[in-house]
Formats: sequence, C-alpha cells, structure tokens
Amino acid sequence: MIDLYYWPTPNGWKLTIALEELDLPYTVKPVNIGRGEQYTPEFLAISPNNRIPALVDHDPPGGGAPLVSFESGAMLIYLAEKTGRLMPADLQGRHAVLSWLMWQMGGLGPMLGQHGHFKLYATEKIPYAIARYEQETRRLYGVLDAQLAQHRFVAGAEYSIADIAIFPWTMTHKAQGLSLDDWPQVKRWYAELRAREALQRGLAVGKEWQRSGPMDEQARRALFGGRAAVADAAASSEGAQP
Repeated sequence: MIDLYYWPTPNGWKLTIALEELDLPYTVKPVNIGRGEQYTPEFLAISPNNRIPALVDHDPPGGGAPLVSFESGAMLIYLAEKTGRLMPADLQGRHAVLSWLMWQMGGLGPMLGQHGHFKLYATEKIPYAIARYEQETRRLYGVLDAQLAQHRFVAGAEYSIADIAIFPWTMTHKAQGLSLDDWPQVKRWYAELRAREALQRGLAVGKEWQRSGPMDEQARRALFGGRAAVADAAASSEGAQP
C-alpha cells in the first residue's frame, strides 16, 4: 500500500492522476498547506523540503524497508519503474520522457507558479514581475505547442508521466488570464487528456478541501511566509483567545 501525503494542487494532482492511471492502491494523507501542516515534524521527516506531495510505499519492489519519496518528478519516475508503465523501455523513448519531465519540473511549474503568485496573490502588484513571468509563461506554452505539433503526446506517440506532470499546470491557464486558443496544439492535447477517466478521478481526490473565496491571512502566511510566519500566526491566535 502507498501512503500519499497530498493536497489538491498542480503538484499534488500529478500523483493522484498517476496512481489512478496505474491502478495502484493508495491511502491519502491530507496535508493542509493553508494551515501550515507542511511544517509539522511528522511531515518534515518524510518531506524535508516542506512541500507536498510525498509518498511512502510500504511494498517497494524487492521488499525491504518502506520507500520514501518527496519530489513529484522522482515519485512519478518511481511509480513508472515500479509498474513498468507510462515510461518507454527503450533508451530513446525513456530519455524523451525524462527530458520533458525535467522541463516541467525546472521550467513550466516554477514559471507558472511565479506568474500566478505575482498576478493573483501578491498584495503588492509589481508590473515588471507580472510582465516578466507572463512573457516566460507564454514562451513555455509556445515550446509545448511546437512539440505537440509533431507528436500526439508530449514525449511522442504514447501517453506518459511527462503528460501527467505537465497537464495539471496547464489547468491554471484560465486563472492566469491565458487562453489555449493561442496554442492550438496544446488545446487539442488538453482536451484529449481532460477526457481520460483516470485523470478525472485523480483530479477529484480532495476536491472538497479546495479553497473557495479570497485567501485568508493564515493561509497567506502558511503558503508564502515560511515556518516562522506560521509559528507567529499560531502564537498570535493563541494570545487572542480568552
């Protein structure tokens, strides 16, 4: 059985989608990142970078001690290797999948994350930062569009963990003020993946936990202020109690 430490975010969805696609049994361990649970000692023992998702596989290949993993890209590779699925066995195909997976981890995710932060969440709107990250976001969508003009899926003819890694971040396009009409091949690919039943099941995990309405100050501190801000917020809250 796999324990998945999770909250419904683009990085979290990567793992629920993969686990659903692979038909692997798993137990969800919620980590409410809007309330600072990513900073608890118990979670940090599994994910020292205080980020979700993380997993513990109590039945790793070959037996032995449970396997612990705390980076979404590493976790996707592990699950593909564990099952022999969603990753080509040949050298060329495997390298293509890994290249696009790293592209998402090092480029698309961080840049869209920064664009979303400065455009949607930052209390001070900095035009230079918004323009800088929107330009890079659009460039990356263009890179993806050009790749998908040549292939049905991101890394070639077969659906893979590269698609699973990239898709949840493209789900943010409307919130970030982007239209997939600007990238027709991405739009075609997005629609095909969105129709997959396993992907839909993955996206539904923890849907009831998703925040609605404006972000409150406690969530802002937990997400953007770091561990010290969470501790300060907790102390202030306790001090305010009668």
